[in-house]
Amino acid sequence: MSEIQAAGSDDGFFGGDDLSPPVLRGAYGRFPSGVAAVCAVIDGKPTGIAASSFVSVSLEPALVSVCVALTSTTWPLLRRAQSLGVSVLADAHASTARALASQVPDRFAGIDWVRDSCGAVFIAGAALWLNCSIYEQVRAGDHDIAVLAVNRIKMHSSVSPIVFHDSQFHRMARSGPYASS
Repeated sequence: MSEIQAAGSDDGFFGGDDLSPPVLRGAYGRFPSGVAAVCAVIDGKPTGIAASSFVSVSLEPALVSVCVALTSTTWPLLRRAQSLGVSVLADAHASTARALASQVPDRFAGIDWVRDSCGAVFIAGAALWLNCSIYEQVRAGDHDIAVLAVNRIKMHSSVSPIVFHDSQFHRMARSGPYASS
């Protein structure tokens, strides 16, 4: 392994010191992620967003998180909900992810969904359902980090999750785990 050259030298970093939003979006897109839908019934209708920033946080207590842009007009509605449904979207949900990320008036048109008794909304056919409540919200730059307490789970182990990478949706290859060396 070689050492990185002194700061300010040509060290081979693509983009160099350009940390503009388009460059950062491309850079962050190099990391593949899953896509989760965060949804609830608000004022009698299903409301939700898609988030590629979903991540597990803690086992004890059971916590997950999503990052939501401060410009979101949907998150202020969702954070009022008693319970939020987090659905880890399946590889067949590319159109669902696009719809939930869009600004169309009825994001749920043509989407099969289920409501639980607490008002959380789950996407039918998802790889995982988590019934959550807001544990904490932290401002971080141009996003809020919503830490969610997991109240109940339902796993669908035969369903493969969708992968978001380089601003596109992908299916996971089913080749099995890597052997340890």
